[in-house]
Amino acid sequence: MRTETLWYNLKRFVLIFLGSLLMAVNINTFVNAGGLIPGGFTGLTLLIQEICQRYGGVFVPFGPILVLLNTVPAAVCFRFIGKKFTLYSCLAVVLTGILTDFLPSMFIDFIQLHDTLLSAVFGGILNAAAITCCLHADATSGGTDFIAVFISERYRKNSWNYIFAGNLVILTIAASLFSLDKALYSIIFQFTTTMALSRFYRSYAQVTLFIITNMPDEVYHVIREKTNHDATSFSGIGRYKMAERILLYSVVAANQVNGVIAAIKKVDPACFINVVKTEALNGRFYLKPKD
Repeated sequence: MRTETLWYNLKRFVLIFLGSLLMAVNINTFVNAGGLIPGGFTGLTLLIQEICQRYGGVFVPFGPILVLLNTVPAAVCFRFIGKKFTLYSCLAVVLTGILTDFLPSMFIDFIQLHDTLLSAVFGGILNAAAITCCLHADATSGGTDFIAVFISERYRKNSWNYIFAGNLVILTIAASLFSLDKALYSIIFQFTTTMALSRFYRSYAQVTLFIITNMPDEVYHVIREKTNHDATSFSGIGRYKMAERILLYSVVAANQVNGVIAAIKKVDPACFINVVKTEALNGRFYLKPKD
C-alpha cells in the first residue's frame, strides 16, 4: 500500500512539473511572441508586468506576482476543499513562476514567431495541455482554477460566468492601455484553450448509459464498483422476441465510460448499451473528494 502511494505521489509530481514546464514555455514563446494576455491569474500577472514596465520603467519578475495573487484563493481551498490538492496546486504555481523567470536565458531566444494568430491558436493548445497535466495529477494550475473548484465543490454551481467576467475585465484593461487587436487575439487564445481542454480532459463531463440486459444485478455491480455511481432499473418487453428485459439507467463521468462498457461486456456480452451525452445535471451526483 505504501509503495502504491509512493508511486502515485511521484506520478503527481511528474505531471505537475511537466504541466508547469509547458506553461512556462508557452508564456515565453507563443504568449510573449504574440503579445497576448491569457485569462486568469497568468494574464493578470503579465498585465501587471507590462504596466510596471511601460508606465513605471520597472521590471517585476513573473514568479513573485503570480505567487502573491494565488495566496488568498489557495488559503481558501486549503481550508475548505483539500490540503494535498491545494499543496500540489501551489507547487504548480511556484514551479510555473520559477521556470517562467529562468527559461528565457536557456533556449527561448532561439524561437521566433511573427504571426499573432498562430501564436494565439498554438499557444491556446499548449496552454490546455499544461492545464490537463495538472488536472490529471489531481491538482490545478492555480489562479482562477482555485476559484472555479471552490465554487463548484462548495456551492455546486457553474463558475464559468464568474471566471469569464474576470477575464473580460482583464482584457478590457489590456485593450484600453495597450491595443485592441492584442485583446481580441487573446480571446482567440482563451477560446482555443477551452475547446482543447474539453477534448483533453473529460472528468467534468457526464454521459448517460442506457443498458438493456438480462443480468441486471451483475451489470449494476460493475457500475457501482467501477464508478461509485448508482443505477435505476426498469422492466420492459423486448418486442422482437417478446421476452422480458431490464433497462438500467445510470450517469457516469465521461472519462469512465470506456472502462465501464468494457467491464459490462465481460459480464454480459449480449447486452445493448446506448451512450448519450448529458448536457445538464441537477441532483445528487458523486464527485470524488479532493484529498
